[in-house]
Amino acid sequence: MGVAKAWRFSLSPAAAKLALLHNGYNNGEKKQELSLKSPATATTITKTTSSLSQRKQTVSWSWSWSLVCGMMLFGLGLISLFTGHVASDLEWYSQRLVKNTLYYSKLNGNGREAIDVWKSKYSKFYHGCSQRSPRYAPAVKERASNGYLLIATSGGLNQQRTGITDAVVVARILNATLVVPELDHHSYWKDDSDFIHIFDVDWFMSYLAKDVTIVRRVPEKVMRNMDKPPYTMRVPRKSEPEYYIEQVLPILLRRRVVQLTKFDYRLSSNLDDELQKLRCRVNYHALKFTKSIHELGQKLVMRMRKMEKRFIAVHLRFEPDMLAFSGCYYGGGDKERYEFAEIRKRWATLPDLSAEEERKRGKCPLTPHEVGLMLRALGFANDTYLYVASGEIYGGDETLRPLRELFPNFYTKEMLANEELKPFLPFSSRLAAIDYIVSDESDVFVTNNNGNMAKILAGRRRYMGHKRTIRPNAKRLSALFMARDKMDWDTFAKKVKSCQKGFMGDPDEMKPGRGEFHEFPQTCVCEKAFKDIAKSNDGNHLTAGKTKGTYSVENPGEKARHISVKRKIGKDRISVGDNEDDEIFAD
Repeated sequence: MGVAKAWRFSLSPAAAKLALLHNGYNNGEKKQELSLKSPATATTITKTTSSLSQRKQTVSWSWSWSLVCGMMLFGLGLISLFTGHVASDLEWYSQRLVKNTLYYSKLNGNGREAIDVWKSKYSKFYHGCSQRSPRYAPAVKERASNGYLLIATSGGLNQQRTGITDAVVVARILNATLVVPELDHHSYWKDDSDFIHIFDVDWFMSYLAKDVTIVRRVPEKVMRNMDKPPYTMRVPRKSEPEYYIEQVLPILLRRRVVQLTKFDYRLSSNLDDELQKLRCRVNYHALKFTKSIHELGQKLVMRMRKMEKRFIAVHLRFEPDMLAFSGCYYGGGDKERYEFAEIRKRWATLPDLSAEEERKRGKCPLTPHEVGLMLRALGFANDTYLYVASGEIYGGDETLRPLRELFPNFYTKEMLANEELKPFLPFSSRLAAIDYIVSDESDVFVTNNNGNMAKILAGRRRYMGHKRTIRPNAKRLSALFMARDKMDWDTFAKKVKSCQKGFMGDPDEMKPGRGEFHEFPQTCVCEKAFKDIAKSNDGNHLTAGKTKGTYSVENPGEKARHISVKRKIGKDRISVGDNEDDEIFAD
């Protein structure tokens, strides 16, 4: 039925014109018949045989035009089919209207044929879109703003990236002047890098000039005139815009300078489309790495491509802190249990977890060996090139050995850049930035947990054209890995492919309004118009993906943006990181 609908839709413009033309002639025939039957005509043409002859001619004329129209319609169908116009619409509507049950395979004359695991064939229908709308109000000037907003981020590089992104949005909500955010120097990674050491601060300020006024520091004159030091507060996780209006704005107006601490995931995932698009402009455009980081990252990408045209980037996230936080067990005996218990003391609020239950729930990161088995089962060959983005792997080379055996073309930033990497070695965030660049440029990106880098890069790759991003379905795969010795390879591979349906980074894997926005930025992913797909993907686009909540942007001269939030009734919002310690580890 979906194919039939696509066929009709594709030919509808031509069919509509022909139908109008046909109806016009039919109307003419009816008028002619009526005129033949009218009294006036009867007085002129009195013979019955003449009237019958005229009617037969009319019927013959009608049938002739029906035949002509049918032939023209058939001809147009053939022409469209051979020129590919119908084919593109047919493929699109088949995907949209008919659930693709052959996700990993397609039927042909010989049976099942594996699909392209390197690229989604539907990615060409989408593009990133984060432009401001015509009604978007300009940024409020510094002197007219409601005060200065200081932000202290928290966690590793990508956790801080989410905080910086949301800080810009909060500054716009409050009509505040944003001071360049302060990075976290006290987290697990102990990196004393500042904003200017990782991001191009001049580009950041200029790119967002139409959205928010940003300054490097609070002016000395303002600081001298303050009776008290800046007011410091921490807002709850996932706070709605109303919270900032009702709780933060009055303090800002009274004190002129407010600092928000541990600022990560402190803003609701569901916002008005304009604010969601602002998030995308910040995350995917304004946060550009410094020249030194960008150049080294691109060098590593070029070195990978010189060896092989296509490569996979794998974010293993198998470091000790991640494994300790997960509460999982990997067979290391008392030594492993003691080491993880010591690390877990950093998070006072973490509950005691059952390693077996956590694995059944899919909360345990896959081992490097399991990641390799999954990729081979999906169809990646032994000669595929792997770039492994990771910090210190728990267990070292011994843990990585099975993955290297499955994929001998195994590379890391340390292997690709020796002397060039030395200036970055003391700074974990700068090293993470290099991994971020190579992973973003890879043909396929494979995550191994739902941490910050995984979410941020998954969202960016969707925005940049739905580049293939594979997220293990750990809940189902864990049970499969435990039973893999009881089945042959073909059976195992078939089951892995079945487990991974809906976890391959294809469009429409997540319903609009569901999931974490940084991972599924649906407001900023638009569908290309059909006519533009036929014209080499150029031209106008249609917006896709509406959020559940709305936040109307009004006059910037007001004390704060007007709030109009539509509450979801009867649906639980899916959110990540509601626990204060949830995101500390997961970069």
